[in-house]
Amino acid sequence: MTTSADGNRLGAYLRARRGLVTPEQAGIPAGGTRRVPGLRREELAMLAGISADYYLRLERGRDTHPSPQVLDALARVLRLDEVERDHLHSLATPPPRGRRRRSPERVPPRLHHLLATVGVPAFVEGRAFDVLAANELATAFSPRLRPGENRLRSLLLDPEEQAFHEDWATAAAGFVAALRESIGVDVDHPRFVELVGELSLTSGRFRELWARHDVRLLEGGTATVHHPVLGRLHLHRDKLPVDGVLLVLYYADAGSESAEKLALLASLVEPGS
Repeated sequence: MTTSADGNRLGAYLRARRGLVTPEQAGIPAGGTRRVPGLRREELAMLAGISADYYLRLERGRDTHPSPQVLDALARVLRLDEVERDHLHSLATPPPRGRRRRSPERVPPRLHHLLATVGVPAFVEGRAFDVLAANELATAFSPRLRPGENRLRSLLLDPEEQAFHEDWATAAAGFVAALRESIGVDVDHPRFVELVGELSLTSGRFRELWARHDVRLLEGGTATVHHPVLGRLHLHRDKLPVDGVLLVLYYADAGSESAEKLALLASLVEPGS
Protein backbone atom coordinates (compact mmCIF):
# COMPACT_ATOMS: atom_id res chain seq x y z
CA MET A 1 0.00 0.00 0.00
CA THR A 2 3.00 2.29 0.30
CA THR A 3 5.28 3.58 -2.39
CA SER A 4 7.87 1.12 -1.09
CA ALA A 5 6.89 -2.22 -2.55
CA ASP A 6 9.79 -4.00 -0.91
CA GLY A 7 8.76 -2.92 2.59
CA ASN A 8 11.54 -0.34 2.93
CA ARG A 9 9.28 2.24 4.54
CA LEU A 10 12.13 4.02 6.33
CA GLY A 11 14.05 4.49 3.08
CA ALA A 12 10.94 5.63 1.22
CA TYR A 13 10.22 8.22 3.89
CA LEU A 14 13.77 9.55 3.95
CA ARG A 15 13.86 9.76 0.16
CA ALA A 16 10.53 11.62 -0.03
CA ARG A 17 11.38 14.10 2.70
CA ARG A 18 14.87 14.72 1.32
CA GLY A 19 13.25 15.85 -1.92
CA LEU A 20 11.19 18.47 -0.09
CA VAL A 21 14.09 20.35 1.56
CA THR A 22 15.71 22.94 -0.67
CA PRO A 23 19.47 23.59 -0.50
CA GLU A 24 18.71 27.14 0.63
CA GLN A 25 16.64 25.85 3.56
CA ALA A 26 19.58 23.66 4.58
CA GLY A 27 22.09 26.51 4.27
CA ILE A 28 23.71 25.17 1.09
CA PRO A 29 24.33 27.51 -1.87
CA ALA A 30 22.11 26.35 -4.73
CA GLY A 31 24.67 27.06 -7.51
CA GLY A 32 24.81 24.95 -10.65
CA THR A 33 22.35 22.57 -12.23
CA ARG A 34 20.87 19.98 -9.90
CA ARG A 35 19.49 16.75 -11.29
CA VAL A 36 17.28 15.99 -8.29
CA PRO A 37 14.85 18.14 -6.27
CA GLY A 38 15.79 18.87 -2.71
CA LEU A 39 18.99 17.69 -1.07
CA ARG A 40 21.46 15.21 -2.47
CA ARG A 41 22.14 12.11 -0.36
CA GLU A 42 25.67 13.23 0.44
CA GLU A 43 24.45 16.68 1.49
CA LEU A 44 21.92 15.25 3.90
CA ALA A 45 24.51 12.87 5.30
CA MET A 46 27.06 15.65 5.79
CA LEU A 47 24.57 17.92 7.55
CA ALA A 48 23.42 15.06 9.80
CA GLY A 49 26.98 14.14 10.72
CA ILE A 50 26.96 10.63 9.26
CA SER A 51 28.84 9.07 6.35
CA ALA A 52 27.34 9.17 2.88
CA ASP A 53 27.76 5.38 2.64
CA TYR A 54 25.81 4.81 5.86
CA TYR A 55 23.01 7.10 4.72
CA LEU A 56 22.85 5.25 1.41
CA ARG A 57 22.43 1.98 3.32
CA LEU A 58 19.53 3.53 5.26
CA GLU A 59 17.77 4.81 2.18
CA ARG A 60 18.19 1.55 0.31
CA GLY A 61 17.03 -0.58 3.21
CA ARG A 62 20.33 -2.33 3.92
CA ASP A 63 20.30 -0.90 7.45
CA THR A 64 16.84 -0.46 8.96
CA HIS A 65 17.61 0.16 12.64
CA PRO A 66 19.62 3.37 13.05
CA SER A 67 20.16 4.76 16.52
CA PRO A 68 17.79 7.36 17.98
CA GLN A 69 20.64 9.89 17.79
CA VAL A 70 21.03 9.34 14.04
CA LEU A 71 17.27 9.63 13.53
CA ASP A 72 17.14 12.88 15.48
CA ALA A 73 20.02 14.28 13.40
CA LEU A 74 18.21 13.34 10.18
CA ALA A 75 14.97 14.82 11.50
CA ARG A 76 16.73 18.09 12.22
CA VAL A 77 18.14 18.39 8.71
CA LEU A 78 14.84 17.32 7.14
CA ARG A 79 13.06 20.00 9.19
CA LEU A 80 10.61 17.51 10.70
CA ASP A 81 8.17 18.62 13.36
CA GLU A 82 7.38 16.56 16.45
CA VAL A 83 4.72 14.40 14.77
CA GLU A 84 6.95 13.74 11.76
CA ARG A 85 9.93 12.96 13.98
CA ASP A 86 7.90 10.45 15.97
CA HIS A 87 6.80 8.86 12.68
CA LEU A 88 10.43 8.60 11.55
CA HIS A 89 11.35 6.84 14.79
CA SER A 90 8.42 4.44 14.44
CA LEU A 91 9.61 3.41 10.98
CA ALA A 92 12.92 2.31 12.49
CA THR A 93 11.32 0.37 15.33
CA PRO A 94 11.09 -3.42 14.80
CA PRO A 95 7.45 -4.50 14.42
CA PRO A 96 5.97 -6.61 17.23
CA ARG A 97 6.14 -10.35 16.82
CA GLY A 98 3.00 -12.20 15.80
CA ARG A 99 -0.21 -10.89 14.32
CA ARG A 100 -2.16 -8.28 16.23
CA ARG A 101 -5.80 -8.95 16.93
CA ARG A 102 -7.90 -6.30 15.26
CA SER A 103 -11.31 -5.70 16.74
CA PRO A 104 -13.97 -4.21 14.47
CA GLU A 105 -14.71 -0.55 15.07
CA ARG A 106 -17.92 -0.21 17.05
CA VAL A 107 -19.84 2.82 18.23
CA PRO A 108 -20.47 2.63 22.00
CA PRO A 109 -24.20 2.75 22.85
CA ARG A 110 -23.72 5.91 24.90
CA LEU A 111 -22.48 7.71 21.78
CA HIS A 112 -25.66 6.80 19.92
CA HIS A 113 -27.58 8.40 22.80
CA LEU A 114 -25.34 11.47 22.71
CA LEU A 115 -25.75 11.88 18.95
CA ALA A 116 -29.52 11.82 19.39
CA THR A 117 -29.52 14.53 22.06
CA VAL A 118 -26.66 16.91 21.24
CA GLY A 119 -27.87 20.02 19.47
CA VAL A 120 -25.05 20.39 16.93
CA PRO A 121 -23.90 18.42 13.87
CA ALA A 122 -22.08 15.40 15.28
CA PHE A 123 -20.84 12.09 13.95
CA VAL A 124 -18.49 9.23 14.80
CA GLU A 125 -15.57 8.29 12.57
CA GLY A 126 -13.06 5.43 12.53
CA ARG A 127 -9.31 5.40 11.96
CA ALA A 128 -9.69 5.45 8.17
CA PHE A 129 -12.26 8.29 8.30
CA ASP A 130 -15.22 5.99 7.75
CA VAL A 131 -18.42 7.55 9.09
CA LEU A 132 -19.75 5.03 11.61
CA ALA A 133 -22.73 6.98 12.98
CA ALA A 134 -24.21 10.45 12.64
CA ASN A 135 -27.12 12.49 13.88
CA GLU A 136 -29.73 14.02 11.58
CA LEU A 137 -28.24 17.47 11.97
CA ALA A 138 -24.90 16.19 10.67
CA THR A 139 -26.44 14.66 7.54
CA ALA A 140 -28.42 17.87 6.95
CA PHE A 141 -25.17 19.78 7.37
CA SER A 142 -23.53 17.50 4.77
CA PRO A 143 -25.10 14.44 3.09
CA ARG A 144 -21.61 12.92 2.98
CA LEU A 145 -21.73 12.60 6.78
CA ARG A 146 -23.93 9.53 6.76
CA PRO A 147 -22.90 6.06 7.96
CA GLY A 148 -21.12 4.13 5.23
CA GLU A 149 -19.45 7.18 3.69
CA ASN A 150 -15.72 7.78 3.89
CA ARG A 151 -14.69 11.37 4.51
CA LEU A 152 -11.41 11.18 2.60
CA ARG A 153 -12.99 9.49 -0.40
CA SER A 154 -15.73 12.14 -0.48
CA LEU A 155 -13.20 14.94 -0.16
CA LEU A 156 -11.11 13.69 -3.08
CA LEU A 157 -13.76 12.32 -5.43
CA ASP A 158 -17.05 14.16 -4.78
CA PRO A 159 -17.32 17.60 -6.47
CA GLU A 160 -20.04 18.67 -4.03
CA GLU A 161 -17.79 17.93 -1.06
CA GLN A 162 -14.95 19.82 -2.70
CA ALA A 163 -17.19 22.86 -3.19
CA PHE A 164 -18.36 22.52 0.43
CA HIS A 165 -14.88 23.37 1.77
CA GLU A 166 -13.69 26.94 1.36
CA ASP A 167 -10.06 25.79 1.34
CA TRP A 168 -10.34 22.39 -0.31
CA ALA A 169 -6.63 22.06 -1.13
CA THR A 170 -5.58 22.50 2.50
CA ALA A 171 -8.31 20.15 3.72
CA ALA A 172 -7.29 17.44 1.26
CA ALA A 173 -3.61 17.70 2.16
CA GLY A 174 -4.43 17.55 5.86
CA PHE A 175 -6.65 14.49 5.51
CA VAL A 176 -4.10 12.54 3.45
CA ALA A 177 -1.32 13.35 5.92
CA ALA A 178 -3.60 12.38 8.80
CA LEU A 179 -4.37 9.05 7.14
CA ARG A 180 -0.66 8.22 7.06
CA GLU A 181 -0.37 9.13 10.73
CA SER A 182 -3.41 7.02 11.56
CA ILE A 183 -1.96 4.03 9.72
CA GLY A 184 1.35 4.27 11.55
CA VAL A 185 3.00 0.85 11.42
CA ASP A 186 -0.32 -0.93 10.79
CA VAL A 187 0.38 -1.01 7.05
CA ASP A 188 -1.25 -4.40 6.37
CA HIS A 189 -4.60 -3.50 7.93
CA PRO A 190 -7.20 -4.56 5.34
CA ARG A 191 -9.21 -1.33 5.57
CA PHE A 192 -6.18 0.85 5.03
CA VAL A 193 -4.93 -1.32 2.17
CA GLU A 194 -8.36 -1.13 0.52
CA LEU A 195 -8.74 2.63 0.89
CA VAL A 196 -5.21 3.56 -0.20
CA GLY A 197 -5.48 1.20 -3.17
CA GLU A 198 -8.82 2.66 -4.25
CA LEU A 199 -7.70 6.28 -3.98
CA SER A 200 -4.39 5.56 -5.69
CA LEU A 201 -6.35 4.34 -8.72
CA THR A 202 -9.05 7.01 -8.75
CA SER A 203 -7.45 10.26 -7.55
CA GLY A 204 -4.41 11.91 -9.06
CA ARG A 205 -4.36 14.41 -6.21
CA PHE A 206 -4.20 11.58 -3.70
CA ARG A 207 -1.23 10.04 -5.52
CA GLU A 208 0.61 13.37 -5.43
CA LEU A 209 -0.04 13.97 -1.74
CA TRP A 210 0.65 10.36 -0.72
CA ALA A 211 4.05 10.48 -2.43
CA ARG A 212 5.07 13.38 -0.16
CA HIS A 213 4.85 11.16 2.95
CA ASP A 214 3.44 14.07 4.98
CA VAL A 215 2.29 13.10 8.47
CA ARG A 216 -0.14 15.21 10.50
CA LEU A 217 -2.55 14.89 13.38
CA LEU A 218 -6.03 15.89 12.21
CA GLU A 219 -7.12 17.55 15.40
CA GLY A 220 -9.84 19.99 16.26
CA GLY A 221 -9.78 23.52 14.98
CA THR A 222 -11.91 25.75 12.81
CA ALA A 223 -13.51 25.16 9.44
CA THR A 224 -15.16 27.45 6.93
CA VAL A 225 -17.68 25.72 4.68
CA HIS A 226 -20.27 26.69 2.07
CA HIS A 227 -23.60 25.03 2.69
CA PRO A 228 -25.85 24.91 -0.40
CA VAL A 229 -28.79 26.39 1.54
CA LEU A 230 -27.28 28.25 4.50
CA GLY A 231 -24.31 29.74 2.70
CA ARG A 232 -20.98 30.40 4.39
CA LEU A 233 -20.46 29.11 7.92
CA HIS A 234 -17.42 29.54 10.15
CA LEU A 235 -17.39 26.72 12.71
CA HIS A 236 -15.31 25.12 15.41
CA ARG A 237 -14.55 21.41 15.08
CA ASP A 238 -13.77 19.21 18.08
CA LYS A 239 -12.59 15.59 17.93
CA LEU A 240 -13.02 13.54 21.09
CA PRO A 241 -11.59 10.00 21.33
CA VAL A 242 -14.02 7.47 22.81
CA ASP A 243 -13.22 3.75 23.00
CA GLY A 244 -11.14 3.63 19.83
CA VAL A 245 -13.36 5.89 17.69
CA LEU A 246 -13.67 9.65 17.37
CA LEU A 247 -16.67 11.79 18.17
CA VAL A 248 -16.61 14.86 15.91
CA LEU A 249 -18.72 17.94 16.62
CA TYR A 250 -19.22 21.16 14.68
CA TYR A 251 -20.46 24.26 16.50
CA ALA A 252 -20.40 28.02 16.13
CA ASP A 253 -19.59 30.90 18.44
CA ALA A 254 -22.63 31.87 20.51
CA GLY A 255 -24.56 34.77 19.01
CA SER A 256 -22.73 34.60 15.69
CA GLU A 257 -24.32 34.55 12.26
CA SER A 258 -23.12 30.97 11.85
CA ALA A 259 -24.86 30.01 15.12
CA GLU A 260 -28.11 31.46 13.79
CA LYS A 261 -27.71 29.45 10.59
CA LEU A 262 -27.10 26.21 12.54
CA ALA A 263 -30.21 26.94 14.60
CA LEU A 264 -32.17 27.33 11.38
CA LEU A 265 -30.79 24.02 10.13
CA ALA A 266 -31.80 22.35 13.39
CA SER A 267 -35.35 23.69 13.05
CA LEU A 268 -35.57 22.18 9.57
CA VAL A 269 -34.71 18.68 10.75
CA GLU A 270 -36.95 18.67 13.82
CA PRO A 271 -39.80 16.11 13.67
CA GLY A 272 -42.86 17.65 12.09
CA SER A 273 -41.00 20.63 10.68
